[in-house]
Amino acid sequence: MDIILKYFPDITEKQKSQFALLQSLYEDWNSKINVVSRKDIGQLYERHVLHSLAIAKIIKFKNNSEILDVGTGGGFPGIPLAILFPACNFHLVDSIAKKIKVVQKITTSLQLENIKSEQERAEKIKHSYDFIVSRAVTAFPVFYNWVSTKIKPESKNELKNGILYLKGGDLKEELKDFNSEIKTYEISKFFTEPFFETKRIIYMPF
Repeated sequence: MDIILKYFPDITEKQKSQFALLQSLYEDWNSKINVVSRKDIGQLYERHVLHSLAIAKIIKFKNNSEILDVGTGGGFPGIPLAILFPACNFHLVDSIAKKIKVVQKITTSLQLENIKSEQERAEKIKHSYDFIVSRAVTAFPVFYNWVSTKIKPESKNELKNGILYLKGGDLKEELKDFNSEIKTYEISKFFTEPFFETKRIIYMPF
């Protein structure tokens, strides 16, 4: 929990209590349904919660922004972002029912009323969003094809509407066919822990 306060010292008491509950909630649910790697559960705040919150270092979502989290798994990056931005609306989807069950249970325990979650494939979603977020569910070109028709045309945030994709490693090959508008942010510029040395945010504006 200290690592969250290190980088987000201005969160409210309610947000502190919600973040503080994550460890016990995920340990409990992970013992029943594996949504977080067993080797990572001890580093939940660094490798999952803080990693998700890296997005908040490049954008502060304005109130009433709509954000779709595709392939949310156990609720990352959607749940940490929903805690941080309580006035925004988050739609968390995953194709695996048991993962969405965990997301729904944790959302209820945290009393997060700004999250809707469902078992669904990204391609089937009809709604449009200000931003689509995700964490390394597939190669970026594949992900782009899943979601490129689901971005609202009119932007209200400081960044133009688009995709915010958390990915690690060498991205040159994945991004070579995209235009020069695409931007990558090195997460190590925001967080000093060694885990983030190869982690990046891909931002694709529309």
